[in-house]
Amino acid sequence: MTTTDAVMHADVTFISVRDTMETAARRMHQLDIGALPICDGEGHPVGIITDRDIVLKVIALGENPKTTTAGELAQGEELITVDTGVDIEHALAVMEKHQIRRLPVTDQGKLVGIITEADLARRLPDQTVGEFVDAICAKHLPSTTNGES
Repeated sequence: MTTTDAVMHADVTFISVRDTMETAARRMHQLDIGALPICDGEGHPVGIITDRDIVLKVIALGENPKTTTAGELAQGEELITVDTGVDIEHALAVMEKHQIRRLPVTDQGKLVGIITEADLARRLPDQTVGEFVDAICAKHLPSTTNGES
């Protein structure tokens, strides 16, 4: 049985609810990543901010990335997580059910890792990864059949 511990990226960087979007963007740039978990002052994950969120929810709406905080963007969204040691099949089912590509892993409510598509691709069989990508991504792609059967 493969567990979340074996697949997750344990060296996960996160930002505080008080960090600004400018800080988040700089950290993503430095680390060459597209998303960061948001944690409260006790290390509990409360959200995830993506580079796309910064563009669409801050810049495109005319908000100031130097003053808009991660906590402001995390409000109102229920963060889906899994516990450490959970069977990876369960974690994949959670990701597919909620149509998410990043899954924070917690231990007693505190962030200890994250599972991303890249982690899955590196550590799981190609067929499993292919089925996951199909379940998550294919539903969002436009149809190319042009109405033909």
